[in-house]
Amino acid sequence: MTSSMLFPRTLLSMRGNFSFGWFFTVALITLIIISPLIAVLQFNLHPHTDTWQHLVDTVLAEYITNSLLLALGVAIGTFIIGVPAAWLCALYSFPGKRLLEFLLLLPLAIPAYIVAYTYTGVLDFSGPIQSYIRELFGWGYGDYWFPEIRSLGGAIAMFSFALYPYVFLLTRSTLISQSSSVIDAARSLGANNIERLFSIIIPLARPAIAAGVTLALMETLADYGTVQYFGVDTFTTGIFRTWFGFGEPVTAAQLSSILMLTVFVLFLLEQRQRRRIRYHNPSNATQKNREIPLHGWTAFFAFIACALPPLFGFIIPILQLSAWAIRTASTMVDEQFWSLALNSFSLAASAALVTLVVATILAYGKRASKNTILNSLVNLSAMGYAVPGTIIAVGTLIVFSSMDNWLIDFLDHQFGIETGLIFTGTIFALVFAHTARFLSLALQTVGASLSKINHSIDEASQLLGNNLFTTLRSIHLPLIRSGLFTAALLVFVEVMKELPATLIMRPFNFNTLAVRAYELASDERLADASTAALAIVITGIIPVILLNISIKANAQR
Repeated sequence: MTSSMLFPRTLLSMRGNFSFGWFFTVALITLIIISPLIAVLQFNLHPHTDTWQHLVDTVLAEYITNSLLLALGVAIGTFIIGVPAAWLCALYSFPGKRLLEFLLLLPLAIPAYIVAYTYTGVLDFSGPIQSYIRELFGWGYGDYWFPEIRSLGGAIAMFSFALYPYVFLLTRSTLISQSSSVIDAARSLGANNIERLFSIIIPLARPAIAAGVTLALMETLADYGTVQYFGVDTFTTGIFRTWFGFGEPVTAAQLSSILMLTVFVLFLLEQRQRRRIRYHNPSNATQKNREIPLHGWTAFFAFIACALPPLFGFIIPILQLSAWAIRTASTMVDEQFWSLALNSFSLAASAALVTLVVATILAYGKRASKNTILNSLVNLSAMGYAVPGTIIAVGTLIVFSSMDNWLIDFLDHQFGIETGLIFTGTIFALVFAHTARFLSLALQTVGASLSKINHSIDEASQLLGNNLFTTLRSIHLPLIRSGLFTAALLVFVEVMKELPATLIMRPFNFNTLAVRAYELASDERLADASTAALAIVITGIIPVILLNISIKANAQR
């Protein structure tokens, strides 16, 4: 597909200043992208049904309580895991640190629901640990106590080990960019390492810590696979149950709106905290932190503190998945597996391509325009990433079913043509849902690449008589090829891992690796689910490697 096919030339033909065509195109795309969110919110105008009253009387309080307790536990867990690791890696040097800095990122490659499946297989009654305990002591069922993994506490642990890299990354980046003068002053006044951590480090990195914790909370509230498998009733499980169990789309949309507003508040808080991060950089920031060498027992404890998170968050799950996959590969890696892999790849590639095109149009429109309204619209289109996939799927189903109903009535009345559903339940609808969900990833990546190009290039192109479309096609796209590739790769991997939206919206008889892993795990066939889960994890490692390369490149500048 050539770049000339990606943009409507009739809308982009005006030269010089930002054209109305660009404004109209960007505004229209934004409205289309956020239409699922608007559809969910407008259902609050509908009167509450008897099902809603039933939920209020029975389970709504449980949904709220479990969601709040889960969020609180994950906030504490990611803080306890992520902040000390970031502190040690940013300010100290010890043997094995460079390797650990990479390993600490790897849990980003493995979805929380896959971590949950593997630990259930390891820690459940029939798992290797409890089986060994019973064999060693001759115990039977009920003779000993063992923590229940399928519980609220277990879910908190799974999310904490899977999501702490958000806190680690942002906190470490902030601490590395700080001047060493404040920490040196505290050291000269006799403050030890722990005193400096609580009195200097944490206050300095507070906005970054808050932003990382908020990102982890948004991922937690968006999850369905983990909480459903562990039997923890939250808003996401309630939305599924209300839509598919009770057949109540209105009530499901009203539940979705409560969750969406909660996540929207978290999104605003995260944006506010992220903007404040730069305020902590002192004016003499050229004097960067000097790493303090650790030796002996202090180096050993630093190594252990940084090694335990990736051990529990990635290494143990990947070893268990590999052991299961080796045992079941002969029966599970068959024609159906490759068909699922092809479905996953084609869906992820299609969504990545569409998302990349949309993100490029929006990012370039934002660059070329100085219009505050348009810039706000572009920012609004990025809201999808902060919204759970469940809500995006519910909103997309509402929008596309309304379009189908209108089209069916129109064709029947005007031409006497009877048609079935045209959009709902199709790959097109599923790709649209993923585009709305992950547009923010591509938009930020493409926007960052465009920001590195000096605006004088645009002005020179304009003086040569080129319009905005020609400038983008001939100059900007070749210059940002690496950024475009990165954006497409990020979206590709996220779509491969996405479970709720795919589970709700997949066409009939269309499964992906994520859905297959979920279905097998739900049937307690954890070993059989390992091949699909391992394929997802291996795919997810690719952007983590690119992220690590990018971090090293930035650190050397």
